[in-house]
Amino acid sequence: MSPVTPDRPSRSGGVRADDRPVDRAAPARRVPAPRAGGSPRGRAPLAVAAGVAACWAALTSYLPVAIVLGLVQLGADSTTLTGTLRTTLAGWLLGHGVPLHTESGPLGLAPLALTVLALWRLTRAGVHVSRAIGARDTRSPRRALLAAVAVGIAYALLGALAAVLVGTGGPEVSVIRAGGTFAAVGTLAALVGAVRITAVTRLLVTRLPGPVRDGVRTGLVAGLLLLGAGAGAAGLAVATGGGDAADMIGAYRTGVAGQAGITLVSVAYAPNAAVWSTSYLLGPGFAVGTDTAVRTSEVSVGALPAVPLLAGLPRGPVDGFGALLLAVPVLAGMVAGWLLARRVARLAGPERAAQRWAELLAPAALAGPVAGVVLGAAAAVSGGPLGAGRLAQVGPVGWQVGAVAAGVIAVGALLGAAATRALTRGPAQ
Repeated sequence: MSPVTPDRPSRSGGVRADDRPVDRAAPARRVPAPRAGGSPRGRAPLAVAAGVAACWAALTSYLPVAIVLGLVQLGADSTTLTGTLRTTLAGWLLGHGVPLHTESGPLGLAPLALTVLALWRLTRAGVHVSRAIGARDTRSPRRALLAAVAVGIAYALLGALAAVLVGTGGPEVSVIRAGGTFAAVGTLAALVGAVRITAVTRLLVTRLPGPVRDGVRTGLVAGLLLLGAGAGAAGLAVATGGGDAADMIGAYRTGVAGQAGITLVSVAYAPNAAVWSTSYLLGPGFAVGTDTAVRTSEVSVGALPAVPLLAGLPRGPVDGFGALLLAVPVLAGMVAGWLLARRVARLAGPERAAQRWAELLAPAALAGPVAGVVLGAAAAVSGGPLGAGRLAQVGPVGWQVGAVAAGVIAVGALLGAAATRALTRGPAQ
């Protein structure tokens, strides 16, 4: 065996790394850095991603409707599978705000619980499509809009198909109206998810002035607080009239399954009742038919349908301790103003003490219009006709609720913010 020397490497061990010839003319290999949108190999075509995401959003929002209305149909006579499918599709369309034309007249009162579920699933669809096309964290408004529009187009096709299926032997539904409504709802909801996952939201927020950001945040908080108070008041009213609600449910001779379905239908309309209760607390109130009014100062209703949710309607105008309900909207604005003042005081340094009043009162005043837009839009979509005749007008008037909410929340937020600033920091410097 020959000895191993540096000039004569061993055959069994191979060539050492430091003995290999080096080509100094060859450039060093570089590993490309991953892009913010993800690996190109993991991307999917836009049409495929939008179609899959829209179908999944439609399926997950349709299944609860099929279960609930399927239970209701179990107690009906001469129920067929085709008729049940047509009824569930009609309820799904109604949840998206597509009116139905029945023998009793137009039906346009959308169950907001289904609407919220559909919006949430469409928001997730915008997130999934943006990820699939590699737009995550790209801060590209164009790509976010592209993903949202693609989801809206795919969802519009599904809505038009559902309208065609419902119209063959069922309630009359405008295919154009269904397609347009689904396109608008799908695009707007998907855009919310797309701008969040693409980081466009952070880009927009950083460009907004500080008082505007604080005002929008405070208005949203005030609106949500007031909606929560309305939901609590509605739940308390229905619980107080629980006996009447149970009698109404028992009056339906549909068996246990059918009564369970009717109860779930009432739950689907619970968000509508929360918005109506909020309108009641604000003052404009709502209607349960033409020439009717349910307000804190007046309750004028006629014969009502046997709907368990209506068992909680007030019997008359508020009096005694019930008048304290009138202070709830102002208190909601004051709480939002208090939170605003605490946030401004925490973020502002001692050297900016002289500027805090302007930084505080400007967003507090802006909170009113923001809350008014939110509550007005909620009131507008919470109502609709339940047929022709008396029930052609059900729910609050959106612009009235928005106008009153804007003024009340602005006053409450200004009071809460100013009182917090004065009590915690003493007199203005």
